[in-house]
Amino acid sequence: MKSILMVALCATSMSLSAQSVTSWENSPYNWKNSEYNFENSSASWNNSPSNWKNSEFNYNTNTGVYDNSGTRLGYETITPSGTKNYYDNNGNRVGYSR
Repeated sequence: MKSILMVALCATSMSLSAQSVTSWENSPYNWKNSEYNFENSSASWNNSPSNWKNSEFNYNTNTGVYDNSGTRLGYETITPSGTKNYYDNNGNRVGYSR
């Protein structure tokens, strides 16, 4: 019975570790995606909520991110290196994609 349990635990562990593997291109440890990279920081004018292009009060912006009911959740920007950053309306980085 112990050996069956051990096999089940090992199989579960291996399947969980396989799911958590990400490519270096998508990894948060890659400098292109890092929150410590100035290109990804809301301190950068390109990503700042004070930039009119990203402002929640600019109804003509194409950077806004909205939910299905039309409520603005935040905005997105793209860095020169190609990382797409997502920010809430206060300029806090909440995610990224490559």
